[in-house]
Amino acid sequence: MTRRVGAIDLGTNSTRLLVADVDVDGGGLEEVERLLTITRMGDRVDAQGRLAPESMERVRTVVDGYRERAVELGASPVLAIATSAARDAANGREFVESLGGDPVRTAILTGEEEARMTFRGVTSARPVVAATLVCDIGGGSTELVLGGPGGVEWATSLNMGCVRLSERHLHDDPPTPGQVAELRAAAAAQIPADLRPSAMIGVAGTITTLATIHLGLAEEIPELVDGTELTRDDVEQRLASLAAMPLAELRTVRGLMPARAPTIVAGSAILAELLRATGCDRLTVSERDVLHGAALTAAELDG
Repeated sequence: MTRRVGAIDLGTNSTRLLVADVDVDGGGLEEVERLLTITRMGDRVDAQGRLAPESMERVRTVVDGYRERAVELGASPVLAIATSAARDAANGREFVESLGGDPVRTAILTGEEEARMTFRGVTSARPVVAATLVCDIGGGSTELVLGGPGGVEWATSLNMGCVRLSERHLHDDPPTPGQVAELRAAAAAQIPADLRPSAMIGVAGTITTLATIHLGLAEEIPELVDGTELTRDDVEQRLASLAAMPLAELRTVRGLMPARAPTIVAGSAILAELLRATGCDRLTVSERDVLHGAALTAAELDG
């Protein structure tokens, strides 16, 4: 039986919609439509501990539009998942719950739930070998999941993301080499020791953007980006070039959404440190992530 459902990812940096047809019996998923808007829900949450009114208004406007589109496409239910920014903000739960309403249901995921849902989304499209590490660099947190053909073996959520570390460490335009080094050291300090996967898969905006730039594309084309391999040298070289550019120049880089420009250096630095710390010399880019895991979960809900 096929069921048309929706998923909304209320991320720290972006808000995304996926409408998909899910094979309830076989677990397969076929995308119908995918949308993304940079909403920066997590702006200043790290420093202030609350979602800002203007951030909430941006997200609410986008979610209202996504709800209408999901209804137009016949998706029900639509599961809206919130992650790091909502977890951290004192007013996060109240705001996320206010976004609910037929056919949208809301949930704030723990870090481990987010990691496991990401693994489910990734593995819905590609088989993984034993000791594969899936890394999801978000705006406020980074999820790491180690697993294989039998499923998840270990998962954790690190309190670092491209928005959070940008706000903490990158204060000049362009950032100084010392600020980038400080950010890298902060990221390295959070990565678990002795993590030595046999393979790495990377998901989410920072990584798909780096792949888009690497491929020379003007914009992200999922069917071309998915499966791209980035080496450690690729990431280090791209980080060095991006970190040397002022923000105005970053906004003009081919393949980089202008709205992602303020956080791409921090996200790239986190990825560079993950590759260095794990000893992986390359990673495979996946276009499937927590959003697809949420769609699979939505298909299991009543109504």
